[in-house]
Amino acid sequence: MFSFIETKLFSRLVVEYLSDEQYAELQKTLIANPEAGNIIPGSGGVRKLRWGMPGRGKRSGVRVIYYLRPQQGQIWMLTIYPKNVTENIPGHVLKKIKEEIDG
Repeated sequence: MFSFIETKLFSRLVVEYLSDEQYAELQKTLIANPEAGNIIPGSGGVRKLRWGMPGRGKRSGVRVIYYLRPQQGQIWMLTIYPKNVTENIPGHVLKKIKEEIDG
């Protein structure tokens, strides 16, 4: 079983893009398949999941950036954004965030 840990940024943004029900569905998906997102090159293991919005599909939905720590039973929710706002976050930026989490 995994615990979800949200960054302050993620907590602030998720309410703009997902309802409570949609977020619960996302969490269920990640619990069932924690490696669902693609690893972002150069990030040290941070993943990006394409998540479809109702009536819009995956290609026009949101991107969920998360870091899986299976030995600790943790999924760190780093940020979320719609595809039309940001295409990619540089891997080296995400790697620094990951390193902070790992301590």
